[in-house]
Amino acid sequence: MTTYRWKIYLFAGLAERLGSRLLETSFAEERLTAGELKRRLAAAHPEQADLIAVSFVARNQAFSQDEAELGHDDELALLPPVSGGCGPVEGDRSAATSAAPYAISAAALSTDDVLSLVHHPDHGAALLFAGTTRGLTGDQRTVTLDYEAYEPMALAALRQIGDEIGERWPGTLCAIHHRIGSVGIGETSVLIAVSSPHRAAAYEASRYAIERLKQTVPIWKREVYEDGSEWKGHQTGPWNPLAPPAGEGP
Repeated sequence: MTTYRWKIYLFAGLAERLGSRLLETSFAEERLTAGELKRRLAAAHPEQADLIAVSFVARNQAFSQDEAELGHDDELALLPPVSGGCGPVEGDRSAATSAAPYAISAAALSTDDVLSLVHHPDHGAALLFAGTTRGLTGDQRTVTLDYEAYEPMALAALRQIGDEIGERWPGTLCAIHHRIGSVGIGETSVLIAVSSPHRAAAYEASRYAIERLKQTVPIWKREVYEDGSEWKGHQTGPWNPLAPPAGEGP
């Protein structure tokens, strides 16, 4: 009987729990729905069924609804709830180039570089949001944060946020740089710069950018405490990266 080889990439806490960043399995079918793939993986790994159930399948670096059809030769990833972060992948990622409005970097982020990307002589308002590592989360003392990204998909999602901002607030400029790797106490994990002719649009666009980042960008963080660590997922209820932005209908 013919069988087909399926490869599914894993990230963050899901990879850690299953002890691998790549699952390889065989099925009789060459096509399955995303929901059926999740059900089979949950059956094969019942101890992680709850986490698999709330994860989303990405097909060719785009989120898929459970009813979407997948092929065994697609680039597939199973993505647990993301956390966001309260040079581009092409080439050396050790430093985010100052010319790239959307970047993921293992190096320290530069506020001046990111803010300069949204400078415009006709804009009267420019805002910079900086997400930094705090030393205390609840009653837990944080030592550091470790960030991980599905990098090509994360970059595309950052660009999509910029496109959405341009559609909602015409003329508004946006730049987003995000750290990966270890980010120490007081260090910056994400910078979001926006500029607009008027301050109201700049404030609204800045808030929109960080909320969309936390909803749609496949970036995860692991909080490292003095006595252990924990992967943090979506913090605002059931995670649905395919839900429309706030203010839009279904």
